[in-house]
Amino acid sequence: MQVVNWLPRTELPFAAPSRPELLEIPEPVVVAPVVPAVVADTPVAPVVKPAERVKIEVPRPSLASTRTGAKPVEEAEETPAVVKAPIVPPPRFALQLLRAGRCLLLVELPTGESFQTRDPAYLLLKDMLRAAGLPDSPQIVGEPVRWPLLVRGTMDQGPEAARDFVQGFLSVRMEETPCACLWLIGLPAVRFAGEADAEAFNRELQIEGLGSAWAVPGLELLMEEPQRKADVWQAMRRLMARWKESNE
Repeated sequence: MQVVNWLPRTELPFAAPSRPELLEIPEPVVVAPVVPAVVADTPVAPVVKPAERVKIEVPRPSLASTRTGAKPVEEAEETPAVVKAPIVPPPRFALQLLRAGRCLLLVELPTGESFQTRDPAYLLLKDMLRAAGLPDSPQIVGEPVRWPLLVRGTMDQGPEAARDFVQGFLSVRMEETPCACLWLIGLPAVRFAGEADAEAFNRELQIEGLGSAWAVPGLELLMEEPQRKADVWQAMRRLMARWKESNE
């Protein structure tokens, strides 16, 4: 029955005297209520803190920049850097002007030196002139045109300057003795006199101030690739009437 202490309502005969401490009524014990555990599924309202006001600092120009009119640092950084144009090295070539009948021939010198009578390139040129019905002993006109003109100096010797020089040189020579057709033999002659490239080989060009011109592959290239001679011959047959009529 879980009875710890028991006191009779009346005094029992022949009973032992009661102990005083047993007669004291103990104070009731206050038991704290048990708080149930929080269930995980129960949504918990988040604690919302009041929004903090962000302090924004506005940059202000200094007194020195206001007086001198200097731009802020942000604007200075956005200014694109100046890119310098790449330096183009001057082209290198040597050209010789020849006259055969009523035709002028601007020929690339394969070795950079003047033609010699037994040079393979010069012998090939003589064969081409005979096939075209022109004198096979062309006359040399002036000194070879070598570019660049100066080894040192500040003068512009780029591609545009080379083109102006070669065209000016030909213009003066053609004013002295007009020609029926100008042969441009070799890529430097086609590029700096005719303002064209290798795709213009075996074609007729119309050059402002110089008239009609015929673009021909270089003599060195014709010796290295003999199959090109057939295309040269076909183009020559189409243009042959131009200088033959002039010779009659």
